[in-house]
Amino acid sequence: MALDLQMAVLVVDDYKTMIRIIRNLLKQLGFEDIDDAADGTEALEKMKQRRYGLVISDWNMEPMTGYELLKQVRADSGLSKTPFIMVTAESKTENVIAAKKAGVNNYIVKPFNAQTLKGKIEAVFAD
Repeated sequence: MALDLQMAVLVVDDYKTMIRIIRNLLKQLGFEDIDDAADGTEALEKMKQRRYGLVISDWNMEPMTGYELLKQVRADSGLSKTPFIMVTAESKTENVIAAKKAGVNNYIVKPFNAQTLKGKIEAVFAD
């Protein structure tokens, strides 16, 4: 799958400042169609209404975590192929393993910069 800067990207985080940071990093990388959601429930609703080329989601959110969102996306035949990058402040091995088992495409530990984000996105679309 080739990297398409025109694709819609959904950023999911319950912390507005983090959404703004990721949105700005994505814009620096050339993405223009960026949408956001405050938690997994809102993200799932948006994903059912619109096709996203990439989801970048925080792990720790209430009421639906990024991990729960990932599992629901992978279980939904219409959404299951959506590339998904998990963002977290914790680099706990068990979290990384759980996310991998649930079908995450890549994993970013905060804090990160545009170069790190670019590398993770490119790795997802290199396959």
